[in-house]
Amino acid sequence: MGQRAWKRLCLSLLDYKTEKYVVAKNKKVGLLYRLLQLSILLYLVLWVFLVKKSYQDTETSLQSAVVTKVKGVAYTNTSELGERLWDVADYVIPPQGENVFFVVTNLIMTANQRQGLCAEHEDIPDGICFQDNDCHAGTPVIAGHGVKTGRCLRVGNSTRGTCEIFAWCPVESQSNPTEPLLKEAEDFTIFIKNFIRFPKFNFSKANVLDTDNKHFLKSCRFGPKTHYCPIFHLGSVLHWAGTSFQDMALKGGVIGIHIEWDCDLDKAASECHPHYYFNRLDNKETKSVSAGYNFRFARYYQDAAGVEFRNLMKAYGIRFDVIVHGKAGKFNIIPTIINVGSGVALMGAGAFFCDLVLIYIIKKGEFYRDKKYEEVRGREDRSLESKAKPEGEEMKRGLQEDEPLERDLHQEQLSNSSWKQNGSLDPQILGPARSGLQDDDAMVNAKQLQILQTVET
Repeated sequence: MGQRAWKRLCLSLLDYKTEKYVVAKNKKVGLLYRLLQLSILLYLVLWVFLVKKSYQDTETSLQSAVVTKVKGVAYTNTSELGERLWDVADYVIPPQGENVFFVVTNLIMTANQRQGLCAEHEDIPDGICFQDNDCHAGTPVIAGHGVKTGRCLRVGNSTRGTCEIFAWCPVESQSNPTEPLLKEAEDFTIFIKNFIRFPKFNFSKANVLDTDNKHFLKSCRFGPKTHYCPIFHLGSVLHWAGTSFQDMALKGGVIGIHIEWDCDLDKAASECHPHYYFNRLDNKETKSVSAGYNFRFARYYQDAAGVEFRNLMKAYGIRFDVIVHGKAGKFNIIPTIINVGSGVALMGAGAFFCDLVLIYIIKKGEFYRDKKYEEVRGREDRSLESKAKPEGEEMKRGLQEDEPLERDLHQEQLSNSSWKQNGSLDPQILGPARSGLQDDDAMVNAKQLQILQTVET
């Protein structure tokens, strides 16, 4: 690479290049372009900035803590349990109050169970036997209540019986509830305290009204205008979730309590409010043998002789899952620049689309295409043209030099005509020679003219 080439390269770095624009006087394409610009501008202003607030830096990984309490009492009087009063220590599990808690609405109790030998329940398939060999000693009963002892217990003359097991006897009854036990649970109240924090912006808040009034939480109830009173009526929560207490109290179910925080930190902190919505999480439409929600727990005692016994309880009820999620946003110049740049890029896409319509779709597309794309000859074409110009000029000079020869030939013809009149030359001999010379001159002139026209074009 020579010195001259390096010099041209260095000088080209100081060149400035700009675009060439072609103004197309086409009203349809012009209207389409303005509509696209207007649509992109509305999308950028209304959706991107006003609705989605994309000019903000956002955070969705909030830190949350939930504390729950249930208040209320219920009275029952049944043959199995007798007369009994139920308070929060009896029907709320777990008692310490977390983001998941359970309220008992129905109960099946197997009282006074002691460890010993008894027959397996007849509804357990693995506990069915016809002889002692069907009950292998030391083998647990699959989905049963104890360990087989090796004996098959039959009633009377029946050939079919159940295996004897070592278990908590008597075994649990397999009956299903027919009506709710704690009907008063519909009027219980639920207190949900929620603390949230967005660490990126060092912003924290709670869903409880900041007040010194000690009686505020005892008298208020949650409603559309009291979002900072998180005392919920249990029956109302089920109603807002699209179900009823009667539908869930018999066999139980799962309710989701969602707390959503959507905070615009460009505004005052008092403008950041919690929003609640409720739904049933288990599928109540499914006809399944395991529909509802239940679990077992036991309470243990000792008799006067120090022998341990227990009351086994199969509890049905409503499980509440408190789910907290949210988002906080605050103005930041970086996402603002990024979204404005995206809008400008969309403007360029609109211009590209209009170019496609103008060049390839409308009827006069070929005309506009010729105007938009200008054909420029390369360096080789210019070198050929520069070589062709001297040849054309030489042909012109050749023609100019031939003009005196033509005049001399014309004078010679005149003199020959005078010789003819004097009888010195034979016109029959001179005629063919003259005609042949004229034909040759005409052919030469025609070729020179053709070359000249080619060069000039």
